[in-house]
Amino acid sequence: MKKRHITLMEADQAQLEEITQKGNSPAKKFRRALALLELNRGKTFVDVAQIVGVTHQTVSTWAKNYNEDGLRFLTDKPRSGRPATITSLGRASITLLACSEPPAGYSRWTVSLLADKAVELEHIDTISRAEVGRILKKMHYSLTANDNG
Repeated sequence: MKKRHITLMEADQAQLEEITQKGNSPAKKFRRALALLELNRGKTFVDVAQIVGVTHQTVSTWAKNYNEDGLRFLTDKPRSGRPATITSLGRASITLLACSEPPAGYSRWTVSLLADKAVELEHIDTISRAEVGRILKKMHYSLTANDNG
């Protein structure tokens, strides 16, 4: 007799079948739903893994997560991510600085000059040239263009 890894409640099974039949769910959610339905039908982790295209360890983890959290595991929990190191005020001050007159002896601002000047004026503690470039790019600001709107 095969080991039955999960047993779905009727309401859960109906919801999972709806997810797999509608076809408008994200792929991650669809694969997890399909895997649960196949496990409920008595298939092994290895068989289900081949069907949904993941490893059998992943299917095992999904089964464990379903047993612990129910259908809430279908969607990932929000991730905190790396906190922003530069505030919106710091970004605005860099953009404002880029719009101002360049220092004496220079015809225009460079990202290196902007990074150094922003730290010197204590708008921010530290910033790389690459980050200054990303800030200006998001603002659609070009250091070489004559007209930046």
